Amino acid sequence: MSDSNRPPMKCISCGMCGLFGMVRSPFAGDPGLASDVFVTLGALAEERGTDSAGLALLGAWPGLGGPETGGVPAAGCRVVKGRGRFSAIWRPEFLPELDRAPVVLGHTRWATQGSPDEAGNASPMVVPGTAAAGGPSAGVVATHNGDIDAAGLRSRFALPPASGTTDSEPIFQLLAGCADRSAVTGVLEALVGRAALAWVHRDRPTEVHLARAALSPLTVAVDTEQNIYWASNPRWFREAERHTRVEFATVVLLREGTYLKVGMECHPGRRDRPEVLATAAFLPTARATDMDGRVWTGFTRADEECDRAGLRHRVAERLGDTGDLLSVA
Repeated sequence: MSDSNRPPMKCISCGMCGLFGMVRSPFAGDPGLASDVFVTLGALAEERGTDSAGLALLGAWPGLGGPETGGVPAAGCRVVKGRGRFSAIWRPEFLPELDRAPVVLGHTRWATQGSPDEAGNASPMVVPGTAAAGGPSAGVVATHNGDIDAAGLRSRFALPPASGTTDSEPIFQLLAGCADRSAVTGVLEALVGRAALAWVHRDRPTEVHLARAALSPLTVAVDTEQNIYWASNPRWFREAERHTRVEFATVVLLREGTYLKVGMECHPGRRDRPEVLATAAFLPTARATDMDGRVWTGFTRADEECDRAGLRHRVAERLGDTGDLLSVA
């Protein structure tokens, strides 16, 4: 990768976490091009947080994984994260694994709940499985942008003790136990607050689950070689076109209440192009205090106005001193 392809590393007023990542097409002519986009998205995501940053490389195609090739083992996962900017976490020596990884998750953090000094609060998080949502026990690797009522989730669901102190971990504990689409949307509708999510089940590392609940933005893009990407800001894809040699065929800012599963279904002896594997709509809920202009940190005015015009979440109000939440239209 050429240094000239990378935009300047900078941070403007931070307000929300940044999500980014990709599902790589096994038929792309040059895997380095998609890797360039991922690193560029990580640099741009610094505008949404510099408390910590990280990436997770997941899975491998047959013949490419394993220590003998320097790739990621099949169904494997390597997570690299730490305090500070993404540009401080990223190292060029990660490139061989990045070029081979079918799925990569990225995150930049602006801490809302949970101390930024605790390593367990940084993302991507590796969360053990739980059957709390009625499904099989399967761990997940996951990222979250937002701020939700974690106490409310813990009061409604029987969850194991947390390893950190963020509001993200209880969401992932629930999603780890989801066996099907209806279970996923059930968890997503139980969230109260801002949330955009990207997660992968450890036993299905070439499938990525993406969801935009209330407010927190999430954009999905497909390039001309059919690599699939996601990011918190649609502007980042326009910037990536200027700083890399990749062209995007589609860029879509998801509406609130959207769930997507994207990736490649596993078939013995066959590689498929990444595609949308499942979709669902759900009704998200925000608190009255969640409508904050920092949700659209880094957005152009046009992108922000377009997104605001399509908001469709319920609003929850607190009742007296009971702490109970009442949803109202």
